[in-house]
Amino acid sequence: MNDLEFNRVSKRYLVPEEEAQVAAGSNRLLSKLKSLRKSHKEFWAVRDVSFQVARGEALGIIGHNGAGKSTVLKLIAGITSPTAGEIKINGRLAALIEVGSGFHPELTGRENIYLSGTILGMSRREITSKLDLIIDFAGVREFIETPVKRYSSGMYVRLGFAIAAHLDPDVLLLDEVLAVGDAAFQTKCFEHISRMREEGKTIVFISHDLHAVESLCSRTILIHRGELVANGAPREVIAEYAEVSSRFTQSTAEVVEGTIMSKEAAITSLSFESAEGANHYRTGAPLVARITYTASEPIADVKFGVYFYAENGELHSQFTTEWDGERIDLEPGIGTLTFLCPALSLQRGIYYADAAIIKRDAADGVVIDWQPQRVILCVDFGKTVRGMFYMPHEWHLARHGETKDESSAENILVETS
Repeated sequence: MNDLEFNRVSKRYLVPEEEAQVAAGSNRLLSKLKSLRKSHKEFWAVRDVSFQVARGEALGIIGHNGAGKSTVLKLIAGITSPTAGEIKINGRLAALIEVGSGFHPELTGRENIYLSGTILGMSRREITSKLDLIIDFAGVREFIETPVKRYSSGMYVRLGFAIAAHLDPDVLLLDEVLAVGDAAFQTKCFEHISRMREEGKTIVFISHDLHAVESLCSRTILIHRGELVANGAPREVIAEYAEVSSRFTQSTAEVVEGTIMSKEAAITSLSFESAEGANHYRTGAPLVARITYTASEPIADVKFGVYFYAENGELHSQFTTEWDGERIDLEPGIGTLTFLCPALSLQRGIYYADAAIIKRDAADGVVIDWQPQRVILCVDFGKTVRGMFYMPHEWHLARHGETKDESSAENILVETS
């Protein structure tokens, strides 16, 4: 028996088309009337998607930003309705989307448990019976009579998750909620959801954390540009996701998010390779990146850059040829620049990669070409370390009374001084 069925579901939005600004001095009333008649274009966030989730199954949904995952989530949760198709849900649905979003800042933690629990569909008797479990799970017993406006952000989201996690649904919808709190609390959340799965709850998990998807889910689907492109075992679908994400799409625009591009040269390809083959990247393993470009004219004194961004869009690291100190002059024609990294420092996760060509003396915001987040790297564990990044290193042990060759350490100090 299926607890969730998506039958040829599509969702269309009408997006207003941008019009040229009205010239200064023109009739304001006329411009307002024209704005009322503004034309719209169709945008299909989801198109003809079908899948089923059997009772007790854990389904993962993955895809890049803007692929349509959030729209699928809103359709399942009933936040929006489909333009076409049919959605069937058997049983009680609980959606863990934005934990703590219904809290009232002036109410205490205890009062917000009752308020939020009621909003989520729990009865007062049910909340009372689970009150101690919720408080202990969140780890806020000492502050339970304190208004939540005085809570730290960590306490706030822990309490929000604890409330939602103690619902008793037939179908549980999760959207990135396992990323709340610190590492210890994330582990507790993951273990709790795993127990719910073992108890036979039906789970739909939408996430960028591919390791969590692979560990938690028995099946995974891949959404790409609003369409379902893969459906099967998590490891196989994740491999397909890496393949789809590595396909470079060149931007021909002259302005990208406020950056002006002069386009005397264009980046035509950005690709990554590892010793394990395409689309397999591991922490601490060698990585090679290649930037292929075409120059339409001679360009003096340029620098190339590769940029890595975390899933939330925050710049993680930047590497440029400027660090080598060698001047680069481009001649007309095609060329390839190779970036060699002996040990990848990125930890497990999803990263977006940029590439850019910039004149060394260019003003801020002016580049020759910039290809923003055109490639996605799915990095898995190679070297298992804690923290934000892996740093290549060596250890040398010297016992008292013994002599030890310290030449390698001395060379490093000399080279970096």
